Amino acid sequence: MPANLPSNVAHWLDAADADEPAKAAAPPSTLLFNGDTGNLRLDTRRCLVSLLNGPSIDGRRQAGLWSVLLRDREVIQTYLHNIFLDLVVDIAQQVAFVRQVPDESETDIPILLRRHQLTLVESALVLFLRQRLTEADSANERAVVSTEEMVEHLSLFDQARNTDLARFDRQCDGAIKKCKALNLIRPIRSSATRFEVSPTLKLLFNAEDIQALTAAYEALKSAPGGTSGPTMDQAIANDIAEGEREAGEDDEE
Repeated sequence: MPANLPSNVAHWLDAADADEPAKAAAPPSTLLFNGDTGNLRLDTRRCLVSLLNGPSIDGRRQAGLWSVLLRDREVIQTYLHNIFLDLVVDIAQQVAFVRQVPDESETDIPILLRRHQLTLVESALVLFLRQRLTEADSANERAVVSTEEMVEHLSLFDQARNTDLARFDRQCDGAIKKCKALNLIRPIRSSATRFEVSPTLKLLFNAEDIQALTAAYEALKSAPGGTSGPTMDQAIANDIAEGEREAGEDDEE
């Protein structure tokens, strides 16, 4: 304000400035590179890429991506539907991932996501981890497992079939690495050999999926000695199914 203006004029100009509405902040630019025709913000695109790269977004470890996902969930879901993918979000567990939409019509939906095939040892480990998750849910605790416990379980399952111990050790190590890569187990910072079983496993494999996995697993595995009755992993699947039923009954009450 010029110093030589009369005080009454200066006061009038100040009042006029105060009456002007504040300018709204400009929306974030969606033009991110030369020729960009996209209409999503940078952080939304980063969230989409993370989901497509997989295996999941963990809200406790990826707080920034999680907040973007919650903010733009509808937009992200719409984009994924355009390429025949579905967004799965568990707010309570703070995990999200994408999966192929079911082909329930005559649309002939193209498959975008690559399926992960599990070996016998990997299947046995998934069953064991899923059981741990069910037990922890029942006790309202975190599902924690050690490398030693995983190897011990696999040894019990395979000790009668595998005489090549070095090969079996490699299979166990490979199965654990596979579960890490799929984000089914997550390292605990204070320990190099202890892991938390990801809640994502419960979303990926419900009780019915576990029964189907076990059936396929049993069909491939040659049971030693022709034992009768349920095998250890069939018993695990039954325990998981029973735990899910009990949890459902508790929720209804």
